[in-house]
Amino acid sequence: MTKIDDVHDVEKAENDISSQLLKYQKGVKHLYESGITKVPNRYILPVEERPNNIRYDEAITINSKVAEDNLKLPIIDFTELMQSSKRPQVLKSLENACQQYGFFQLVNHGIPSEVIDNMMEVSTRFFELPFVERAKYMSSDMKSPVRYGTSFNQSKDKVFCWRDFLKLMCHPPSDVFPHWPTSPVDFRNLAATYANETKSLFLIVMEAIVESLGIVGTTNELYKKKTTEQEKENDNDNNNNSNNNNLNIMEKFQDGSQLMVVNFYPPCPQPDLTLGMPPHSDYGFLTLLLQDEVEGLQIQFQDKWVTVEPIPGSFVVNVGDHLEIFSNGKYKSVLHRVLVNSMKARISVASLHSLPFMYTISPSPKLIDEGNPRRYKDTDFASFLEYISSREPKRKNFLETRKLT
Repeated sequence: MTKIDDVHDVEKAENDISSQLLKYQKGVKHLYESGITKVPNRYILPVEERPNNIRYDEAITINSKVAEDNLKLPIIDFTELMQSSKRPQVLKSLENACQQYGFFQLVNHGIPSEVIDNMMEVSTRFFELPFVERAKYMSSDMKSPVRYGTSFNQSKDKVFCWRDFLKLMCHPPSDVFPHWPTSPVDFRNLAATYANETKSLFLIVMEAIVESLGIVGTTNELYKKKTTEQEKENDNDNNNNSNNNNLNIMEKFQDGSQLMVVNFYPPCPQPDLTLGMPPHSDYGFLTLLLQDEVEGLQIQFQDKWVTVEPIPGSFVVNVGDHLEIFSNGKYKSVLHRVLVNSMKARISVASLHSLPFMYTISPSPKLIDEGNPRRYKDTDFASFLEYISSREPKRKNFLETRKLT
């Protein structure tokens, strides 16, 4: 075979792959609406990765799964967290939740129910738009302020996931909001209100988590500004140094990154063959997840996949990779995945929060000593983008590359 033939064969193979990808570009909502009765091969997981332990009773509601498969996460009452008399006890509960589960349910959080209901309702209306409208926001650029797509990482996934998504960068607002969808006509305003509310809630919860780690003793210390010339000089030399990362971390979060991901999981004809999202951990410090009444979120707890019971109006909050690094491994980012079902669509809104993209994440020096040596390398957003752009993301593989052995 000549070199020209080799080139033609390579081009043909690439074109075949491209045509297969284009076949599913419209996403799983389009597949469901087309009336398919079987899951396309592209979505079928290897046998060992399928959610075989879950069974659905087609005759009754989606919330009827076997009780032992369900898990009630630790509950953190936000109103008690804000009461000085109850705060120490709630901080201990928060510490236990972040160590043992990596997840907790946040109730009585103070975000008006109208704001939450509006976000869920307008998100539903977005996915009800014709594909041609949703497709306006398709992009392969992970830095794009708005990105519509399907699966988990469509350019790298060997097996596609039963999910369509809309990703919205939230910071800085003046730069990103003008790019957000204008259809439905009220989407931008309602989503912006929700983003602002969740950012404020994150800041308060993150302050409590830093306090629960014992890094600082009081809010005044947390927000303390550097005053000495030496400290200013240190900052000029290296804006990301460890001292700055700890003393002023809450100030950095004020200007930190926020990514909102609206997830849509339509009914699936063969839910035992695929997943809405594969096992993964979240990039960032904390994720605040708003979900509807349809169960689907599972976390890995004591080496078993268990389904999280939704609490209406609450947030499911989970530790991200950055918090595991910052806590030097004390708090754990836990694997989680999403099941789909054949009867009901499911929708969720995840708000992922971290430091500004240009900052380096390091273990807190206050959590490093002879008995607990430094366990992680420094990391930054550029390293993360390079990693996920070069391979298929799986489980906690990125975090594993940051561990010191």
